[in-house]
Amino acid sequence: MVPFVSSKTLIAMALAGAVLAGCGRDGDSASQRVPVENFTAEQIYKRGEYELENNRKPDNAVYYFSEIERLYPYSEWAKRALIMEAYGYHKAKKYEEARGAAQRFIDTYPGDDDAAYAKYLLALSYYDQIDEVGRDQGLTFQALQSLRDVIEEYPDSEYARSAILKFDLAFDHLAGKEMEIGRYYLKRGHYTAAVNRFRVVVEEFQTTSHTPEALMRLVEAYLALGLTDEAQTAGAILGHNFQSSPFYAEAYAQLRGRGLTASPQGKSWLTDVYRQVIQGKWL
Repeated sequence: MVPFVSSKTLIAMALAGAVLAGCGRDGDSASQRVPVENFTAEQIYKRGEYELENNRKPDNAVYYFSEIERLYPYSEWAKRALIMEAYGYHKAKKYEEARGAAQRFIDTYPGDDDAAYAKYLLALSYYDQIDEVGRDQGLTFQALQSLRDVIEEYPDSEYARSAILKFDLAFDHLAGKEMEIGRYYLKRGHYTAAVNRFRVVVEEFQTTSHTPEALMRLVEAYLALGLTDEAQTAGAILGHNFQSSPFYAEAYAQLRGRGLTASPQGKSWLTDVYRQVIQGKWL
Protein backbone atom coordinates (compact mmCIF):
# COMPACT_ATOMS: atom_id res chain seq x y z
CA MET A 1 0.00 0.00 0.00
CA VAL A 2 1.33 3.43 -0.98
CA PRO A 3 1.33 5.86 1.98
CA PHE A 4 -0.69 9.02 1.60
CA VAL A 5 1.43 12.19 1.22
CA SER A 6 -0.27 15.57 1.47
CA SER A 7 0.29 18.30 -1.11
CA LYS A 8 1.96 20.50 1.55
CA THR A 9 4.44 17.75 2.28
CA LEU A 10 5.22 17.31 -1.41
CA ILE A 11 5.83 21.04 -1.79
CA ALA A 12 8.13 21.08 1.24
CA MET A 13 10.05 18.08 -0.12
CA ALA A 14 10.45 19.80 -3.47
CA LEU A 15 11.73 22.98 -1.87
CA ALA A 16 14.19 21.04 0.28
CA GLY A 17 15.41 19.25 -2.83
CA ALA A 18 16.01 22.58 -4.52
CA VAL A 19 18.08 23.72 -1.57
CA LEU A 20 20.18 20.57 -1.63
CA ALA A 21 20.61 20.82 -5.36
CA GLY A 22 21.84 24.35 -4.94
CA CYS A 23 24.23 23.14 -2.26
CA GLY A 24 26.00 21.05 -4.84
CA ARG A 25 27.26 24.18 -6.58
CA ASP A 26 30.02 26.43 -5.33
CA GLY A 27 27.86 29.55 -5.40
CA ASP A 28 30.77 31.83 -6.32
CA SER A 29 28.60 34.86 -7.09
CA ALA A 30 25.37 36.52 -6.11
CA SER A 31 23.78 35.38 -9.39
CA GLN A 32 24.11 31.74 -8.28
CA ARG A 33 22.32 32.22 -4.97
CA VAL A 34 19.06 30.35 -4.64
CA PRO A 35 15.94 32.56 -4.39
CA VAL A 36 14.48 31.93 -0.96
CA GLU A 37 11.09 33.65 -0.78
CA ASN A 38 9.22 30.34 -0.79
CA PHE A 39 11.49 28.50 1.63
CA THR A 40 10.99 28.04 5.33
CA ALA A 41 13.22 29.84 7.79
CA GLU A 42 14.78 26.53 8.81
CA GLN A 43 15.61 25.62 5.21
CA ILE A 44 17.24 28.99 4.59
CA TYR A 45 19.19 28.71 7.84
CA LYS A 46 20.51 25.27 6.90
CA ARG A 47 21.59 26.60 3.52
CA GLY A 48 23.47 29.38 5.27
CA GLU A 49 25.18 26.84 7.53
CA TYR A 50 26.15 24.80 4.49
CA GLU A 51 27.68 27.84 2.82
CA LEU A 52 29.75 28.63 5.93
CA GLU A 53 31.07 25.08 6.13
CA ASN A 54 31.67 24.38 2.44
CA ASN A 55 32.11 27.65 0.58
CA ARG A 56 35.21 29.79 0.62
CA LYS A 57 33.08 32.93 0.30
CA PRO A 58 31.28 33.58 3.61
CA ASP A 59 29.36 36.41 1.92
CA ASN A 60 27.06 33.79 0.45
CA ALA A 61 26.20 32.51 3.91
CA VAL A 62 25.58 36.06 5.10
CA TYR A 63 23.08 36.49 2.29
CA TYR A 64 20.96 33.57 3.49
CA PHE A 65 21.11 34.55 7.16
CA SER A 66 20.12 38.13 6.33
CA GLU A 67 17.22 36.88 4.24
CA ILE A 68 15.79 35.16 7.31
CA GLU A 69 15.81 38.53 9.08
CA ARG A 70 13.92 40.02 6.14
CA LEU A 71 11.40 37.24 5.58
CA TYR A 72 10.85 36.03 9.15
CA PRO A 73 11.52 39.03 11.42
CA TYR A 74 11.34 38.57 15.21
CA SER A 75 11.19 34.79 14.88
CA GLU A 76 13.45 32.39 16.75
CA TRP A 77 15.17 31.61 13.45
CA ALA A 78 15.75 35.31 12.84
CA LYS A 79 17.50 35.56 16.21
CA ARG A 80 19.72 32.60 15.44
CA ALA A 81 20.41 33.91 11.95
CA LEU A 82 21.47 37.33 13.21
CA ILE A 83 24.31 35.99 15.35
CA MET A 84 25.40 33.78 12.44
CA GLU A 85 25.25 36.79 10.14
CA ALA A 86 27.67 38.59 12.45
CA TYR A 87 29.96 35.55 12.46
CA GLY A 88 29.76 35.27 8.66
CA TYR A 89 30.75 38.91 8.21
CA HIS A 90 33.66 38.43 10.59
CA LYS A 91 34.80 35.33 8.74
CA ALA A 92 34.64 37.36 5.50
CA LYS A 93 36.81 40.02 7.21
CA LYS A 94 34.05 42.59 6.81
CA TYR A 95 34.62 43.88 10.31
CA GLU A 96 32.37 46.95 10.27
CA GLU A 97 29.45 44.85 9.08
CA ALA A 98 30.26 42.22 11.71
CA ARG A 99 30.17 44.89 14.41
CA GLY A 100 26.87 46.18 13.08
CA ALA A 101 25.21 42.76 13.14
CA ALA A 102 26.65 41.91 16.57
CA GLN A 103 25.45 45.22 17.99
CA ARG A 104 21.96 44.67 16.56
CA PHE A 105 21.85 41.31 18.33
CA ILE A 106 22.95 42.88 21.62
CA ASP A 107 20.37 45.67 21.30
CA THR A 108 17.54 43.33 20.30
CA TYR A 109 18.29 40.36 22.56
CA PRO A 110 20.29 41.76 25.52
CA GLY A 111 19.32 38.95 27.87
CA ASP A 112 19.88 36.09 25.46
CA ASP A 113 22.46 33.38 26.13
CA ASP A 114 24.26 34.35 22.92
CA ALA A 115 24.61 38.01 23.95
CA ALA A 116 27.99 37.19 25.49
CA TYR A 117 29.18 35.73 22.19
CA ALA A 118 27.83 38.74 20.28
CA LYS A 119 29.76 41.04 22.63
CA TYR A 120 32.90 38.95 22.19
CA LEU A 121 32.48 38.92 18.40
CA LEU A 122 32.14 42.70 18.42
CA ALA A 123 35.39 43.01 20.40
CA LEU A 124 37.09 40.49 18.13
CA SER A 125 36.18 42.55 15.07
CA TYR A 126 38.24 45.41 16.52
CA TYR A 127 41.03 43.16 17.77
CA ASP A 128 41.56 41.45 14.41
CA GLN A 129 42.15 44.82 12.75
CA ILE A 130 44.94 45.91 15.10
CA ASP A 131 47.77 44.97 12.74
CA GLU A 132 46.10 46.80 9.84
CA VAL A 133 45.98 50.29 11.30
CA GLY A 134 49.64 51.37 11.26
CA ARG A 135 50.30 54.08 13.78
CA ASP A 136 46.63 55.02 14.15
CA GLN A 137 45.74 53.19 17.34
CA GLY A 138 42.07 54.18 17.56
CA LEU A 139 40.89 50.65 16.80
CA THR A 140 43.29 49.23 19.39
CA PHE A 141 41.68 51.42 22.06
CA GLN A 142 38.26 50.30 20.82
CA ALA A 143 39.38 46.68 21.06
CA LEU A 144 40.60 47.20 24.63
CA GLN A 145 37.32 48.80 25.68
CA SER A 146 35.21 46.12 24.01
CA LEU A 147 37.29 43.31 25.48
CA ARG A 148 36.99 44.92 28.90
CA ASP A 149 33.20 44.96 28.44
CA VAL A 150 33.22 41.20 27.82
CA ILE A 151 35.40 40.59 30.89
CA GLU A 152 33.30 42.78 33.19
CA GLU A 153 29.81 41.98 31.89
CA TYR A 154 30.28 38.24 31.32
CA PRO A 155 33.07 37.21 33.76
CA ASP A 156 31.79 33.63 34.03
CA SER A 157 31.28 33.09 30.31
CA GLU A 158 33.46 30.87 28.16
CA TYR A 159 34.65 33.99 26.32
CA ALA A 160 36.05 35.86 29.35
CA ARG A 161 39.35 33.97 29.46
CA SER A 162 40.00 34.53 25.77
CA ALA A 163 39.05 38.20 26.19
CA ILE A 164 41.56 38.58 29.04
CA LEU A 165 44.34 37.09 26.92
CA LYS A 166 43.52 39.30 23.95
CA PHE A 167 43.25 42.35 26.22
CA ASP A 168 46.80 41.75 27.46
CA LEU A 169 48.07 41.28 23.91
CA ALA A 170 46.34 44.46 22.70
CA PHE A 171 47.72 46.37 25.67
CA ASP A 172 51.19 45.09 24.84
CA HIS A 173 50.63 46.12 21.23
CA LEU A 174 49.96 49.72 22.28
CA ALA A 175 53.16 49.78 24.30
CA GLY A 176 55.01 48.33 21.32
CA LYS A 177 53.81 51.18 19.13
CA GLU A 178 55.07 53.73 21.66
CA MET A 179 58.43 51.95 21.67
CA GLU A 180 58.57 51.92 17.89
CA ILE A 181 58.06 55.68 17.72
CA GLY A 182 60.47 56.28 20.61
CA ARG A 183 63.21 54.30 18.87
CA TYR A 184 62.59 56.30 15.71
CA TYR A 185 63.15 59.58 17.58
CA LEU A 186 66.14 58.21 19.49
CA LYS A 187 67.88 57.02 16.33
CA ARG A 188 67.52 60.48 14.80
CA GLY A 189 68.77 62.32 17.85
CA HIS A 190 65.40 63.73 18.93
CA TYR A 191 66.07 62.77 22.54
CA THR A 192 63.36 64.76 24.30
CA ALA A 193 60.67 63.37 21.97
CA ALA A 194 62.07 59.87 22.54
CA VAL A 195 61.99 60.33 26.32
CA ASN A 196 58.32 61.32 26.14
CA ARG A 197 57.45 58.05 24.36
CA PHE A 198 59.45 55.83 26.69
CA ARG A 199 57.96 57.63 29.68
CA VAL A 200 54.47 56.69 28.49
CA VAL A 201 55.51 53.02 28.44
CA VAL A 202 56.97 53.17 31.98
CA GLU A 203 54.04 55.07 33.48
CA GLU A 204 51.06 53.66 31.58
CA PHE A 205 52.20 50.25 30.30
CA GLN A 206 54.53 49.12 33.08
CA THR A 207 53.00 45.62 33.19
CA THR A 208 53.87 44.92 29.55
CA SER A 209 56.92 43.18 28.14
CA HIS A 210 58.28 46.49 26.81
CA THR A 211 59.08 48.11 30.16
CA PRO A 212 62.68 46.82 30.51
CA GLU A 213 63.66 48.16 27.11
CA ALA A 214 61.86 51.46 27.77
CA LEU A 215 63.93 51.96 30.93
CA MET A 216 67.15 51.12 29.11
CA ARG A 217 66.28 53.56 26.33
CA LEU A 218 65.59 56.22 28.96
CA VAL A 219 69.11 55.69 30.31
CA GLU A 220 70.46 56.11 26.78
CA ALA A 221 68.38 59.20 25.97
CA TYR A 222 69.01 60.95 29.29
CA LEU A 223 72.75 60.35 29.01
CA ALA A 224 72.65 61.90 25.53
CA LEU A 225 70.86 64.92 27.04
CA GLY A 226 73.39 65.15 29.88
CA LEU A 227 70.70 64.45 32.50
CA THR A 228 72.69 61.98 34.58
CA ASP A 229 70.38 61.95 37.63
CA GLU A 230 67.46 60.76 35.51
CA ALA A 231 69.67 58.24 33.69
CA GLN A 232 70.89 56.75 36.98
CA THR A 233 67.36 56.58 38.43
CA ALA A 234 66.06 54.80 35.32
CA GLY A 235 68.93 52.35 35.71
CA ALA A 236 68.05 51.82 39.38
CA ILE A 237 64.43 50.93 38.55
CA LEU A 238 65.61 48.63 35.77
CA GLY A 239 68.12 46.92 38.03
CA HIS A 240 65.64 46.38 40.84
CA ASN A 241 62.87 44.92 38.70
CA PHE A 242 64.71 43.36 35.74
CA GLN A 243 68.25 42.61 36.90
CA SER A 244 68.51 39.45 34.80
CA SER A 245 67.38 41.27 31.65
CA PRO A 246 69.92 41.95 28.88
CA PHE A 247 68.51 45.49 28.84
CA TYR A 248 69.84 46.00 32.38
CA ALA A 249 73.27 44.77 31.32
CA GLU A 250 73.25 47.30 28.47
CA ALA A 251 72.08 50.15 30.72
CA TYR A 252 74.63 49.24 33.39
CA ALA A 253 77.42 49.29 30.81
CA GLN A 254 76.34 52.72 29.56
CA LEU A 255 76.24 54.14 33.09
CA ARG A 256 79.54 52.59 34.10
CA GLY A 257 81.14 53.97 30.96
CA ARG A 258 80.33 57.44 32.28
CA GLY A 259 81.52 56.65 35.81
CA LEU A 260 77.90 56.52 37.04
CA THR A 261 75.88 53.99 39.07
CA ALA A 262 72.38 52.58 38.81
CA SER A 263 70.99 54.38 41.85
CA PRO A 264 68.19 56.90 42.44
CA GLN A 265 69.41 60.46 42.16
CA GLY A 266 67.85 63.94 42.36
CA LYS A 267 64.14 64.58 42.01
CA SER A 268 62.16 63.82 38.86
CA TRP A 269 59.21 61.81 37.60
CA LEU A 270 61.51 58.77 37.72
CA THR A 271 62.29 59.24 41.42
CA ASP A 272 58.53 59.33 41.97
CA VAL A 273 58.24 56.01 40.13
CA TYR A 274 61.12 54.60 42.18
CA ARG A 275 59.57 55.73 45.44
CA GLN A 276 56.15 54.33 44.54
CA VAL A 277 57.09 51.08 42.83
CA ILE A 278 60.28 50.12 44.67
CA GLN A 279 59.78 51.67 48.10
CA GLY A 280 55.98 51.52 48.18
CA LYS A 281 55.68 55.19 49.16
CA TRP A 282 52.75 56.78 47.34
CA LEU A 283 52.56 60.06 49.31
